[in-house]
Amino acid sequence: MTISFSVENYFSAHTKLAESLDHNVFQAGIDLIRRKFDAGKKIITCGNGGSASTASHYITDWNKMINLATGKKFRGISLCDNIGAITAFANDLSYDEIFAGQLKSILDEGDLVIAISGSGNSRNVIKAVEYANANGADTLAVVGYDGGKLMPLAKQHILVPSFDMQLCEDIHLMFGHMVMKTLCGNKIKI
Repeated sequence: MTISFSVENYFSAHTKLAESLDHNVFQAGIDLIRRKFDAGKKIITCGNGGSASTASHYITDWNKMINLATGKKFRGISLCDNIGAITAFANDLSYDEIFAGQLKSILDEGDLVIAISGSGNSRNVIKAVEYANANGADTLAVVGYDGGKLMPLAKQHILVPSFDMQLCEDIHLMFGHMVMKTLCGNKIKI
């Protein structure tokens, strides 16, 4: 049975999905990012399509707002934001290398790579996590669907158990806002 789209149905689907989420994995993800921030490590994001926008959005919010609230540097980098690097790796090597290739020049031991993927099966995101794991970084997969190949590969994960891409992407973006609000505390200055 197919349910027609309506605003009411969309919000209803969100409510039902929210009730099924494991809040502990969201808190664990926030705690991991806080530890990396407190240790002065780089926090690096990547993803494709809507997940690329989310990866960029995370870093925009975190770099700006956490610095304004705390006065400390949030060392965030989105691998989705340098179109020159992306197209150079895609053209000269392969699209599968656009994120791992960038990591080879910036990743240090103890940094955190956050890989965002609705399906969990994007090859370039998987390769980034494989590279990070092999080079002493921590990895966090923010995934939807059933987690795909990425979820068991990452050292830690946040799963949105839905096969509706838009619902997954909405919750993924909400996670970024949860991180920002947690790390800013009540000190958000605008």
